[in-house]
This record gives sequence, structure tokens and C-alpha cells, in this order.
Amino acid sequence: MGLYGSAPEAPDPKQTASAQTATNIGTAVANNVMGNANQVTPDGNLTYTYNTQKWTDPLSGKEYDLKVPTATQTLSPAQQAIKDQEDAAQLNLATLANTQSGKLNGLLASKFDISGAPAAGKSDAIGLPQYQSFTSGPKLQTSLANAGNVQSSIAGAGSIQSQVADSGKIQTSLGNAGNITESYDFDIDTSKYEQALMDRLSPQIERDRAALETKLTNQGLQPGSEAYDRAMDEANRAANDARIGATLSAGQEQSRIAGLAQNQAQFQNSAQQQAYDQMTGLAQFYNSAQAQQYAQNANDMQMGNAAQQQQFSQNQAQMQANNAGQEQKFNQGLTAAQFGNDALQQQYQNQNTATGGNNALADQRFNSQQAKYNLQNQERAQYLNELYAQRNQPINEIVGLMSGAQVDSPSFVPTQSNPMPTVDYAGLVQQDYANKMGAYQQKQSTMQNLFGGMLGFGGQLASLSDKRAKKDIKKVGGLYEYRYKGEGRNAPKRIGVMAQEVEKVRPDAVAKGADGLRRVDYGLLFNAGRGK
Repeated sequence: MGLYGSAPEAPDPKQTASAQTATNIGTAVANNVMGNANQVTPDGNLTYTYNTQKWTDPLSGKEYDLKVPTATQTLSPAQQAIKDQEDAAQLNLATLANTQSGKLNGLLASKFDISGAPAAGKSDAIGLPQYQSFTSGPKLQTSLANAGNVQSSIAGAGSIQSQVADSGKIQTSLGNAGNITESYDFDIDTSKYEQALMDRLSPQIERDRAALETKLTNQGLQPGSEAYDRAMDEANRAANDARIGATLSAGQEQSRIAGLAQNQAQFQNSAQQQAYDQMTGLAQFYNSAQAQQYAQNANDMQMGNAAQQQQFSQNQAQMQANNAGQEQKFNQGLTAAQFGNDALQQQYQNQNTATGGNNALADQRFNSQQAKYNLQNQERAQYLNELYAQRNQPINEIVGLMSGAQVDSPSFVPTQSNPMPTVDYAGLVQQDYANKMGAYQQKQSTMQNLFGGMLGFGGQLASLSDKRAKKDIKKVGGLYEYRYKGEGRNAPKRIGVMAQEVEKVRPDAVAKGADGLRRVDYGLLFNAGRGK
């Protein structure tokens, strides 16, 4: 017994094997009985009966009763009557065959005479054909005589003139016809003209102003008076009008002088243009003469080139005529060679045709001899087959007498039964043991973890565990829940062992205190338990 409860006891292999054997035998007997079903058909019945046979298990010594089946087949009355008739007929035929077989002694004892058989064909009478081999092909002409060289170049027809003779220089510039007057000289400053007129007009204006002032003074008009100012204003306007008139006159004078200068410049430019036109006409005349000379030179060059082209064409035509003659000669030689080769080829084909005909005649003679040989052998084989038939006829008759119809056996349907599976008793026992052992190991692990938490994983602690000091005791697995005497009803329950029980298996972990109560060293108890 362990500290935290007893481990499950392992199953006895011998008992397990014996129980498994009993299960297997029971399953086999049940399958045997269910699989052998009696059958009833129109042609007969199939019936199973069972005999008991003792068998002793060598392992356990236990004796078992095994049911051994016996199958009995019975025919229906109609089939049984047919069988009886056939048995009688078979007996009669066998008797007749036995009688006839006695007559075979003389037949089989006589010698098999084949002296009257036709003679077999003679293979040496067949002569193998002697074939005539084909002659080799004729030697054909593969080359032609030289028909002459092909002319591949044309004789020179002279040089082609590619440049026109010099016809003189073209005049590309004219002589100087004089300068063109682009501006004419006149003074465009009108102030000079204005100043000249004002120089003559200003003294008169001053004299007229002084005379007016004197006149107004004499008339008793003072400066600043309305009449005086009006008179002076009129005088000023008259002076301004005079000045404006002088300015206009100055512009008119300037325009007149500019017109004279412009007319002079236009006359000079007209004379220069006339001189330029005369030089241009002279240059165009010179260039026209040069162009005429150039055209004449170009025409001469074209005539020379045309003559050269005509000579070249004549030379080319002559070369083509020469090449055509060479080509004609070559073609004639080629035609003659082809004609000769065709004649040789025709002669070769004629020889091969004759050879093929001779070989065909040789094949025909060989086939005729072979056909004669085969015919002789066929006649001999037919004669021998007839002798064999005469000799075998009595034997075939006896065999026919001995053969007869068979009785129809009842057709039994195979029994369709599902075999009863064998219970794996040993496996179930082993699985049950494994389950119990797993539960035990789980409980042991739980208790060890619990004690490990209580004791700080191996610390030494002596705890009062005497049963006499506890109350409200309740067993939980291999341990106990309890409260100490003197603790209230609502005090938390404790868990642990009973010192009296531990003392029986681990007295070294139990000690008595001065009060006479037993105490358990959980550290020592736990470490020892874990070590085992």
C-alpha cells in the first residue's frame, strides 16, 4: 500500500489468456452454427448435424465441448429415380463396352499395313531456280566537247565626252554707274527762319507797343484800368498773331528750299539709273553670246557621245551574235550526248526485261515441281487418315458407350451469414488496467503537488497529526479533511494525514510530543514519498 493509496493490481496473464481462449471458442462455435444453415431445394436437401468433441486448453487445463458439423445431401424422389435409371444404363453400357473391348484384341494385334499408301513426294526432285543476275548499267556520256569561249566583254567604242568646252566667262558684275543720292542737303531747322523773320518783326512790335502805351497815357488811361488793360490785351494778341504768321512763313520757306533740294537729288539718281541700265544691257549681251557658244559646244559633245554609243551597240550586237553561235554549238553537242545516253539506257532496259522474263520462267518451273510434291504428300496423308479412322472406329464406339448423362446435383445457395466478431478480452482487461493505473498516477501526482505547496517543496515541518486532536474528519482520496478540536465550525478545513496510519508504514516520520500526541514530519514524509 502506498502513501497516497494502493496502486491497481496488474492483471494475471494466464487468467487473461484463459478467458480470451474461452471467448474465442465460444465465438467460433457460434459462427460455425450460424454459418451452416440447412437448405431445401426442389432437387434435394442439405442438412447439418453436430457431434460433440472434447478439447482441453493446454494453458489453463480447462476442457471445452466443440461442435463438429456433418453435412448430409439427399435427392428429391424424381432426381433419385433419374439417378437410379442412369446407374442401370451406365452398368449396361459398361457391360457392352466390356464385351466390345474383347474384340479389339484381334484388331490391335494386327499389323498396321501402309504398303498400299501412295508414295510420298521427293524433295530432291525439286530443283532450285537458277536466277539470271541483271547486267550493270551502261557507261553514259557525262561531259561535252568545248563549244568555244563565251565573249564576256565588249570592245571599246571610244571615250565618252563628259565635259563641254569652255565658252568663256559669264559676266557676273557691272561697272560703277555712280553714287545714288540718298539724301539732299537743306537746313531742316525752322527756328532759323523764324528767328530771321522775328528779328525784322520784333522792333516794329516794340515800337507799336510803346506808341500804344503813350497814346493810352495821353488819353488819361492808367495801367491797371479796364480800358488800359483791354487795349494792351488787344495789342498783345496782335503781336502774337504776327509772331504766328512769322512762324508759318518760316515753315513755308523751309518747304520750298527742301523741294528744290529733292528735285536736284532725283535728277542725279535718274542719271545714275540710266548709266546702270546701259551697263546691265551690255552684260546681258555678253552673257547671251557666252550661252550660245556653250550650247554649240554641248551639241558637239552630244554628237560625239551618240557616235560612241552607236559604236558600242554595234560591238555589243557582234558579241551577242558570237555568243549565240557558241550556245547553238553547245546545245547541239548536248543533244547528241543525250541521244547517245538514251540509246544506251534503252538497251540496258531491254536486257533487264529479258533477264526478268528468264527469272519468271525459273520461278514457274520451281512452283510446278513444288505443287507436285505437295499433291503427292496430300494423297499419302489422306490414305493414312482413312486407315486410322478404320482402326479407331471400334475404340470410339466403346468410348461412346461408356459415356452417358449425369444426374443434376441440387444447387445449394451459399449461406450468407455475418461472422460474429471475437471479443478482445485480453485487450479490454489491459485497457482497464491502464485506465486504473493512469487514475492512480494522476491522484499521486495531485497529492504530491498538494504537499509540495504545503511544505514549500521539501521544507522540514512537523505538524500535529494525531487523530485524537482532530474533528470533522472526512477522507478525501488518500488524505483527510479535518479541523482541530477547539476550532470553530466556520474555521477553514485542513487537509493532511493521520499520524496513526503513517506510523504503520513510516514510523521514522512520526514523533510524539510532550503532550503525548503524535506529530508527522511532512517534509521527511514528502521527500521519501517522492523518492520512491
